Amino acid sequence: MNRNLHLSNPSERPLGLTRRSFVKSTAAAAGLTALSASRVLGANERVGVGIIGFGLIGRIHTRSFMAQPDVRIVAVADTYAPRLDAAADLVGGGLAKHRDFRRLLEDKNVDAVVVATPDHWHALQTMLACAAGKDVYVEKPLTLFVREGRWMLEVARRHQRVVQVGTQNRSGPNFQRAREFVRQGRLGNIVSVQSNFFRNVAPGFGNPPDQDPPPNLDWDMMLGPAPARRYNPNRGIYHFRWFWDYSGGQMTNLGQHSLDLVHWMTGAQAPKSVYSTGGRFFLKDNGEVPDTQDAIIEYPGFTTVCQYRECTAGRSGQGMGGLMLHGTFGTMALSRGGFEVSADPKVSPNNVVARVLPPGHPVGGPQPEPEPEQRQFWTEPAKHETGDMMQDYGRHARNFLDCVKSRHEPATDLESGHRVATTCHLANISMKTGRKIVWDAAKEEIVGDREANQLLVRPYRKPWDAELRALGIKA
Repeated sequence: MNRNLHLSNPSERPLGLTRRSFVKSTAAAAGLTALSASRVLGANERVGVGIIGFGLIGRIHTRSFMAQPDVRIVAVADTYAPRLDAAADLVGGGLAKHRDFRRLLEDKNVDAVVVATPDHWHALQTMLACAAGKDVYVEKPLTLFVREGRWMLEVARRHQRVVQVGTQNRSGPNFQRAREFVRQGRLGNIVSVQSNFFRNVAPGFGNPPDQDPPPNLDWDMMLGPAPARRYNPNRGIYHFRWFWDYSGGQMTNLGQHSLDLVHWMTGAQAPKSVYSTGGRFFLKDNGEVPDTQDAIIEYPGFTTVCQYRECTAGRSGQGMGGLMLHGTFGTMALSRGGFEVSADPKVSPNNVVARVLPPGHPVGGPQPEPEPEQRQFWTEPAKHETGDMMQDYGRHARNFLDCVKSRHEPATDLESGHRVATTCHLANISMKTGRKIVWDAAKEEIVGDREANQLLVRPYRKPWDAELRALGIKA
């Protein structure tokens, strides 16, 4: 069993604020933080939820939250008008619709928000929501660059908000069972992990010219803190993820899911070093992020290899977002559908295995010797097939809502989400610089590489830089 395994359950750790302590503190010092402007909800009260971003994932979250008996979807914000209408059709009458998400944050009927916007918006919208007294369920990837994660933690802690990161695998029973196997030492010591996600979107998405945005899309608001650019269909809805201005590519988009499982299952906190290589080799379009990328991540005691492919035919099994956890007792193949464990076969007492005997033995070298340690190994394979991704969305929403009321840490807390996102960003920095990245986790700095350290932060475009300063952040 790995020595660095950490067994605490985030959902059992309080944020430092309970209903009773809140009443006492606000009686003594009303009006000092966003908490005094927000409601503290009882166990049986309904939570007013606002949806920021009603795209593919935003719609899934809306359905998941609507299915909870103690939720009211009260408002939606999106830069694309047809999506506002689609949200109203799904939710029904009385839904407040906004093109500017800040109007949603002003709504006193909103207790919590779901942030399901393009990646470059996640951090700032989360921070502004926390400052407005709202708890936040924020989609992955958590951040666009490393420093945003520390800013988010600073603001969320100052305002004592619950923030759940949308890596819903942690709420899946099959993943929880797999984690138990690892934490109980039943795979032995984890020596390496493989993370793969292969798909085939060749030949690409074309190269349309820059043009005026559709009249029903607020392009300037969609850009937000990202650099000013002319509208291009491939920079718009969904396809934004092919550009560095708004995304870290599949290394952050899918990597946050995979590496979140690695951290959560093994207890890893941060990498020691990261090396990555790749490029946009095959897709014929105006995208920028890699269509092929490999990363080797060194953690204390084991390594992880991440592989992402956008142009791979014949993909199946572990190439569809699965993990392979290699241990000294067994190997686990894990995916959203379940997991399967294989192991070295049981050795008959009549058989012998060649061993290298300790120095000083009169014969020395490999000698036939019974292998009693084999009795510790698996004797039968194990299989568990109960995964259901859509139900996991609902379970993760339920965990968040319970924590909104209890003021406990959610299943995927902000600190762990930041550490995972950081690992993904370091892989991209390595690929961009062409160098191995050595990481000082305590200082959150890259060791001995000034150029690479400059990539840990990016500027926000006006006027959003002023919003950041108003939050008390010194960029």
